[in-house]
Amino acid sequence: MLNNYDSGSKTGLITTAGFRDVLELGRRTRPQAYGMKGVFTPIIPRDLRLEVPERMDAAGQVVTPLDRDAVADAIGQLREAGCEALVIHFLHAYANPAHELAAAEIAAELWPNDFVTCGHALLSETREFERGVTAAVNASVQPLLERYVARLGEELGRKGYPGDVLVMNGNGGMVSSKLVAREAAKTVMSGPASGVMAAAYTGRAAGLGNLITYDMGGTSTDVALIRDGVAPVSNEIEIEYAMPIHVPMVDVRTVGAGGGSIARVNAAGLLEVGPESAGADPGPICYGRGGQRPTISDANLLLGRLDPAKLAVTGGVTRDSVAEVFARDLGAPLGVDAEGAAAAVIRLANAKMAGAIRMVSLSLGADPRDFALFAFGGAGPLHAVALARELGVPRVLVPVRPGITNALGCMVADLRHDYVRTINAALDKVDLDVLHGLFAQQAAAGRAALGRETVAIRSVEESFSVDMQFVGQSHVVRVNLDDGQPTRETLQARFEAVYWDRFKVELDEIRAKIVNVNCSVVGVSDPVDLSTLVDPAGRRAVAEPSGTRVVVFEDGACETPVYWRDHLPLDIELAGPAVIEQLDTTVLIEPGWVARGDALGNLIVEVSG
Repeated sequence: MLNNYDSGSKTGLITTAGFRDVLELGRRTRPQAYGMKGVFTPIIPRDLRLEVPERMDAAGQVVTPLDRDAVADAIGQLREAGCEALVIHFLHAYANPAHELAAAEIAAELWPNDFVTCGHALLSETREFERGVTAAVNASVQPLLERYVARLGEELGRKGYPGDVLVMNGNGGMVSSKLVAREAAKTVMSGPASGVMAAAYTGRAAGLGNLITYDMGGTSTDVALIRDGVAPVSNEIEIEYAMPIHVPMVDVRTVGAGGGSIARVNAAGLLEVGPESAGADPGPICYGRGGQRPTISDANLLLGRLDPAKLAVTGGVTRDSVAEVFARDLGAPLGVDAEGAAAAVIRLANAKMAGAIRMVSLSLGADPRDFALFAFGGAGPLHAVALARELGVPRVLVPVRPGITNALGCMVADLRHDYVRTINAALDKVDLDVLHGLFAQQAAAGRAALGRETVAIRSVEESFSVDMQFVGQSHVVRVNLDDGQPTRETLQARFEAVYWDRFKVELDEIRAKIVNVNCSVVGVSDPVDLSTLVDPAGRRAVAEPSGTRVVVFEDGACETPVYWRDHLPLDIELAGPAVIEQLDTTVLIEPGWVARGDALGNLIVEVSG
């Protein structure tokens, strides 16, 4: 967990006098909506958060000059305490970073390494809590990440690899390993982001630009919304309680439902699934590694959707042994048999995952019926059709290699640098020359960053946006722009259109306000041919099942043909019920649905007729 400082590098903080507890006080939210219990441990413990005299006001004017001797003393204390990384985080540094820069100059002379993070340099926006947490995460991860990528690069070099190593950032773009540790916080959520980028790339190639990505793995499910082939990037994401990492990240939502999620009956006699997971070791019961607690994967096995012989790692696990645990731990308290308990586990897990999909679609003003469900991960294709049926999604896209989709994202992603700057001014008072100048500065910084990367790119693309709100509101909406020189009228019209699309509300008499100015600079890489993922050698002219087994569906059980995916013809048309197995996943086609293949090896699953 990121909020356990023992898991990161030992980090110290120097901050404005009177504000050492900002990281702990946070906002007015609670870890649980009802009740007063809950535990939160800040990344930097209180004894390593030191104060120095200094103060800027919100306009960037000096109220209290920086005490340079106090900064030097604080650095000495943190060094003696064994800190490896340092955060310099002063109030209102976004408005005037002079004091943070001066403290950084002192640290450059006294701190034993380069692991020094200034809050304003990483995130130049208001809200000292969010800015401080982001800087603390960056500093805590920075030494670990730098050592890791250095070892990786050295080992690859010894094995004869001459090129640079690229690392995925949470914004869905790649960055050179030589630069990534400087802004280590930007790698947060990079794993889920890479899957979304692969989904967008695959969807565009398949002619499906509007997608809901659905990545179900062993411990959790990640979902995101893609419009017109573009993944959404937000700098307003809180990855867990009291952990707002306000750097640009692909907007991915997560729920604790994966193949290894454990099912239990709670003290109230109600069935619960997740968020606790059996992990990979011992894993679900069906792995044969000693797991003894019922999981989603075990439920799928009992319902005939998974083959016990292909799951057990060490052997000795049978369907009957899994059924015995389900009957004892779940069935008896619920008053059902083992198969009924397994069906209940699947229904509850699907309800949780459907809720996550609603969160990234309906809550953002998007109708799931206008999208296709892009299912990947080891378990996603197994549940995808049931979720599509629940949500009214008309089709499901299962890529040719669902289990390595996240890795594919690193291959297809472009180089990308994002910049955010707070101006926090009413639209009618904004100096447009200043606004245009900020966009120009951000674009120039992005092009300079691309120039420092030792990676060939085809072209450079710039995109501009602003985060806006009505005066008096706390939330913002992202307003995309055509270029970096918008007029006041364009900003107003675009904001009203975005606000209407999201909330279906017009507030004509309230003034609009620009909060943040954003620019993304993308170095476009060479395209990747997705057809190389298809092995034509094993493809057969006609679909022939490798066998059959009884599978339990929503409307009952039936004898169901089982196919090996790599043997199916690319232009397959296969009506459900059917089970399609492959090395990295299992695809379940429900009765009344039909799967069709395309030239890239994808399966498009739709309601029959």
